[in-house]
Amino acid sequence: MRAIWKGAVSFGLVNVPIRLYSATENHDVSFRQVHREDGGRIKYQRICSIDGEVVSYDDIAKGYETEDGEMVVLTDEDFKELPASSSKEISVEKFVPAEQIDPMLYDKSYYLEPDKASTKPYILLRDALEKENRVAVVTVSIRTRMTMAVLRVHEGVILMQTMLWPDEIRKPDFATLDDDAKATKQELAMADLLIEQLAGDYEPDDYEDDYAAAVQALVKAKVEGGEIQHAPESKDESGEVVDLLAALKKSVDKAKASRGESTSDSKPAAKKTAAKKTTAKKATTKKAAKKAS
Repeated sequence: MRAIWKGAVSFGLVNVPIRLYSATENHDVSFRQVHREDGGRIKYQRICSIDGEVVSYDDIAKGYETEDGEMVVLTDEDFKELPASSSKEISVEKFVPAEQIDPMLYDKSYYLEPDKASTKPYILLRDALEKENRVAVVTVSIRTRMTMAVLRVHEGVILMQTMLWPDEIRKPDFATLDDDAKATKQELAMADLLIEQLAGDYEPDDYEDDYAAAVQALVKAKVEGGEIQHAPESKDESGEVVDLLAALKKSVDKAKASRGESTSDSKPAAKKTAAKKTTAKKATTKKAAKKAS
């Protein structure tokens, strides 16, 4: 694993230098959109929805859409005025009972590894959290934005889990659950019996992503059967060049139209001019040959 962030956990007067690692990775099967005929990858242009023009990255800004559909464009200067933090400190605010944190609030997970010189205070914090069955509520700055998180112990390692803000949790509002329907004693007894029959311990190895396994087996069979597309590399290494040429062509056509000129490409005319010059050169050469004879 590679550390993605370095900082320190601070609680009271104790400071524990640590390195941060992503604790999870996504194994979802991903596909690319390709041309059915030759397997070439599909490219996309950045088109303005108002004027239909291709927009370069330099001209793209961040916009915030209001509830009534209006768009507010934010500049780099605007973002400089927003509250931001570049602190490398994971500051412990309080230690709370683990059961007080609803698992629904948890977002992303990260492992904390101590520096060699800070192993002892790291172990002290880890063991204290386990002994008291508490988690540490902390504040941390990730990508310049301050967020809440908790520190808890997982398999002998301190795990940091960032948290969603309370207003990011949707409230369930289902009218059908407001009905007065209630389960009878017999129904509850039967449900209890079913739960008892299916009771057991959670074993992660008992489950697997059969969809991903099936896709991988399918791809392997096609490769072994020679069912693959050898798509040649595109001559245009960057989609940006294509976009730029298209934008320039439209700009030239617009300029010609404003002057009442034809918007046809000027390259053929250039070829004709070159052809005339070549013919003239040949005629001059023949005349010089006759004089010499």
